[in-house]
Amino acid sequence: MDSSVPLVLLLLMCSSIMVEAQLKVYDLRASNLPTVILLTTDAYVTVSCGSTSLGKTSVRYNDPNPWWNEEFSYFYAEENDMLTLEVYDLDLLFDDQLGVCQRQLKVGTYQHDCFLTKGGTLHYTYTLG
Repeated sequence: MDSSVPLVLLLLMCSSIMVEAQLKVYDLRASNLPTVILLTTDAYVTVSCGSTSLGKTSVRYNDPNPWWNEEFSYFYAEENDMLTLEVYDLDLLFDDQLGVCQRQLKVGTYQHDCFLTKGGTLHYTYTLG
């Protein structure tokens, strides 16, 4: 029997297995968030991968250009999972959603800018691998 046949079968089996990898989301910042009637945005960001919530940042009060120090990690991410970041403005009754950023994950490190529906831009970096 040809010894290359088992090797080919093994390679085929390995290539069809979804590989879990660590996801790290970091360097979150926003620019030019909206101001409403002289009130500056009190912003925070929620982060999720697929249906799994990875958490949320602290609130940055009265800052149209906030920067968050938090990093989010997830050990069960897979390539092509959906990364979702939602930006909110903290309010007394209901927090206003400023925008949603979604990205299908790829292996490697990527920086992205996401334009928010109510104004401003979310900037973030993620690493999958």
